Amino acid sequence: MSERPARPERPESTETNGNISLAEKGRGPDGPISLDRRLFMQFMAFRNADQEFLTNQLQKVSAQAVVYQELSDAKGVGLIVYCEDPGYIVDQIHPILNAAELSKMEFREEYTMVGRTYSIGYESDLEDVLIARSARRVCDPATPWAVFYPVRRSGAFERESREEQGKMLSEHGGIGRAYGKAGFATDIRLAAHGLNKDDNDFIVGLLGKELFPLSALVQHMRRTRQTSEFIEKMGPFFVGRALWQPEFDENAAIV
Repeated sequence: MSERPARPERPESTETNGNISLAEKGRGPDGPISLDRRLFMQFMAFRNADQEFLTNQLQKVSAQAVVYQELSDAKGVGLIVYCEDPGYIVDQIHPILNAAELSKMEFREEYTMVGRTYSIGYESDLEDVLIARSARRVCDPATPWAVFYPVRRSGAFERESREEQGKMLSEHGGIGRAYGKAGFATDIRLAAHGLNKDDNDFIVGLLGKELFPLSALVQHMRRTRQTSEFIEKMGPFFVGRALWQPEFDENAAIV
């Protein structure tokens, strides 16, 4: 677990038989593996929401979504949706949000974040990493507190050598793993390239049983070289506690 996501592997750019492979890469016991699937996640926030109605409507359709009560706004809610097919957001979630009963609900565009899961290249279980893991984590009742925010890294990071990049990512990852091992926090990390109006690189979600460790983790990460020298922008930050989380079924397909 890390507050600052590791740099995802670039899509394969070598043409083979006229095709370009966009599959995520991993490494199994017998060598390289790949999977051309991934989870899309969208976070949205609203003001003046009818929390009970919204939650009931999502429950009725067994929505692939989690609802959060915003910490800083008694009538504010956050909603994170997960799906393999991003059309699910448009076809199934948007009609609920456009219901007449929610006409007074105010959309807060500044909090909208869209991202996709990705592999680093060493994972042995790509289906879990790319599809199940992030959904499982946001649905976990043991981690109701959440902090979601976008990140944009400066171009200077890309000009650093692979060795220096590796050192910075290792420093970051070590802090994150320490918090995870202690049971203080877990995370979701999403690539956001080309999916957000503000040109963010990543979306980060920090999840925990309590809020303070999540704040402490953000503070701890600020000391790393990557954050202090190469992060161009972080935030805005949404902070909330789960109002409703669907029960995650490991055997059920995600749309």
